[in-house]
Amino acid sequence: MAGSGPVLLLIHGIGDDSSTWGPVLDDLARDHTVLAPDLLGHGGSDKPRGDYSIGAYANGMRDLLSVLDIDRATLVGHSLGGGVAMQFAYQYPERTERLVLVGAGGVAQSVTPALRAASLPLADLVLPMLRWPGVRFPTELVLRTLQALDTSLGRDAEDLVRLVDALPDATSRSAFLRTLRAVVDWRGQVVTMLDRCYLTAGMPTLLVWGADDMVVPVEHGRTAHAAMPESRLEVFERAGHFPFHSHPQRFLTVLREFLATTEPAHWSPAEWRELLRTGREKAPDDEPPAPAALPPAWSIPPAPAETVAGRNGHAH
Repeated sequence: MAGSGPVLLLIHGIGDDSSTWGPVLDDLARDHTVLAPDLLGHGGSDKPRGDYSIGAYANGMRDLLSVLDIDRATLVGHSLGGGVAMQFAYQYPERTERLVLVGAGGVAQSVTPALRAASLPLADLVLPMLRWPGVRFPTELVLRTLQALDTSLGRDAEDLVRLVDALPDATSRSAFLRTLRAVVDWRGQVVTMLDRCYLTAGMPTLLVWGADDMVVPVEHGRTAHAAMPESRLEVFERAGHFPFHSHPQRFLTVLREFLATTEPAHWSPAEWRELLRTGREKAPDDEPPAPAALPPAWSIPPAPAETVAGRNGHAH
């Protein structure tokens, strides 16, 4: 936690920790209160056998802000953290001023095959092998070669090696797998925010994606942009899954311009209720229309025929 001023809550991605914001944190702290926690199961935070769902992470962020006596914040979420930020805005719109989603998860099904493979049962046995010298060195060598050849995957080589090193023990790996399996299976991502994107009407939203993102493809950013009313989309050329690492100054410029030209969202129970009742007018081209008012898994049984007891006690 650093700085003073309007609050920015920076939420990192899966397997990462708060240090990922190092290239931009000090600059943002010049005129903002910057809060960058380690999510549960990550970094220096506890790694219990518990709930690592997106909803649980959003609740954790709410509790953290409450403990620090912070009422509202602009949320900046990367990868998994983007999904957490979106879930937070859905659960607690009254506490969300703006949304900044960076290579965010939870938009569409497709995701890098490496994460799908890591969600499989045998991953518990395979992950420790990545730290073996006979495996780690060739893996790093391949990534460095891809980096030297200026390939798309090579753009994130340093960060991918760093994430492997961030799982030093069985407890860390268990927390990582619990988090991953809450959002990804062998077919891809199992959560989507598209059926709730219409609720961001009136919420200033910035989407930042790397054009060469091999983890969460840039097409996800374009899909989210089409589904989120009045959102802004910035695509960084020659950037992968970590655009704030490869282009920190541009990221700061884009983020600061967004903060300076938008006002915190105004929230009212009446407007939120109306959004839920009305629903979005149309869905993205590649998605079926969402229900007007209720999440897909919800249903309300038909009400029984109304009966009114007359004065004589008989139903009419």
